[in-house]
Amino acid sequence: MDTAGPATVGLQRGGRSGPATGAMFNWNDLVYFLELARHRQLNAASKHLRTDATTVGRRVRELEAQLGAKLFTRTRTGFALTDAGHRLLVHAEAMETNARELSQSFGADGDKRLSGTVRVGTMEALGSLYLAQRLAAFHGRQPGITIELVTASNWINLSKREADILISFPRPQGQRLNCNKIGEFQLRLYASHEYIAHRGMPARLADLETHDFIDYIGDLIQISAVRWLSDIMRRPNIVFRSSSLVAQYHAALSGVGIVMLPSFVAARDERLVPVLPKSATAKRDFWLSMHQDLAHTARIIEVEKYVTELIESDQPFLNGTAT
Repeated sequence: MDTAGPATVGLQRGGRSGPATGAMFNWNDLVYFLELARHRQLNAASKHLRTDATTVGRRVRELEAQLGAKLFTRTRTGFALTDAGHRLLVHAEAMETNARELSQSFGADGDKRLSGTVRVGTMEALGSLYLAQRLAAFHGRQPGITIELVTASNWINLSKREADILISFPRPQGQRLNCNKIGEFQLRLYASHEYIAHRGMPARLADLETHDFIDYIGDLIQISAVRWLSDIMRRPNIVFRSSSLVAQYHAALSGVGIVMLPSFVAARDERLVPVLPKSATAKRDFWLSMHQDLAHTARIIEVEKYVTELIESDQPFLNGTAT
């Protein structure tokens, strides 16, 4: 049932509070806007709001008419925010956070659980082989928050809302970003038992010159920090290349050659053997970043806190020093 009242707010055409001659909108419609922005589907948004999809669609259309701006475009997979929608989202989420804090400060009763979607962007290996299997604990803590995990070998643009939170090992560059170092990880050389049985175990760095290696495709590297093999070797004999670290990992398992992998990928895999684990190593930092416009959004803060605590507590494993 549609029960929202007629509360209105005056806006100037530029989007700031203004006199009565500016655009007027019903700010209760922001609730419908927020849920559609988060769930991207009318049915999903209406279920969370305990109303029907027709009401959600109508209230969002009314908000667009009142603001004189198109907030969503319809795609094959649902509703996507326009540039105007992204601008409104920042303000609407700030209003929601302030309202929740106000309610809590006066001891108001009601459901204080967080809800919505948080998109986390990171590199492929960290997302697929580390974070994905550790998100069940977060779901138990905040079942109303849906995490979308985006993995990519290129930079994910926080300013364009390609992600709400970015976990990267180089520090990202950009304006109005909050960036914090939350840990580091170790990289070591690994090879399969079959490879070592066939080619022998290197005893010193100089012995690596006679071995075969797996690495990235040089001209497809978009983040120079993944050139970690160059930290220990100038001209390795590369026999297999891939833009995917997961593919490199599986190639090493098959015995193709030696590969440099983060400890969180290979340290507990008994199918791989560390090669020169004390001398042939590299390190990279973990950076957690978000746009300043999202720094006070409650559900994003909750995910940020969980990921930060997870990586900080898991440092012995990530650094390859866990027993």
